[in-house]
Amino acid sequence: MNFIPKIPLIAILRGITPKEVLAHAQVLVDTGFEMIEVPTNSPNWLESIQLLQKEWGDRILIGAGTVTQQAYLDSLINCGGKLMVTPNTNPDLIRQAKLAGLQTYIGAFTPSEIYQAIDAGADVIKIFPCVGIDIAYIKAVRAIVPKQQAIYAVGGVTTQNLYQFIEMGCQGAGLGSDLYCAGQSVEATKKAAEDFVRAWYEIN
Repeated sequence: MNFIPKIPLIAILRGITPKEVLAHAQVLVDTGFEMIEVPTNSPNWLESIQLLQKEWGDRILIGAGTVTQQAYLDSLINCGGKLMVTPNTNPDLIRQAKLAGLQTYIGAFTPSEIYQAIDAGADVIKIFPCVGIDIAYIKAVRAIVPKQQAIYAVGGVTTQNLYQFIEMGCQGAGLGSDLYCAGQSVEATKKAAEDFVRAWYEIN
């Protein structure tokens, strides 16, 4: 069964360490975030996901981002994570993740990639990267994708342009460096999280 968050914003904690992950996640959860991903190119990413899963796994959707190979998916499944986020379209990984009961947020950009992901069973299509594109591209993509298929914008989403992506047809977004940068303070994460949640509610 698909996870449907009240606030469809994914917190991307790229570069976070296990030592600090719980403190940053706490302010995200307190602010209303229900999805957190730790990319596989973060230090000891698997340990961070295990810590998050133990603390909040029964309340929010936790998993890995930048899942580009079988070994990453296997580790994610073994540690109990429930969310697989990719930057690319790999139908085999999508199918395996779905068989294991994971939610799949799959990176795609062209119509061909998008339909490969849909055919493989992707729960959400992650249009990536969105940085620098004409946002009208989202509208063009939305016109050819089934209405029931959720689309998220990822890469270049800010509090200032979030509303544009939603207006063009996205149901949510993944938030990277405008929410969290490696090494930033918990206070900075809290403020950025509050700003994004406020921006979401101003749209809705």
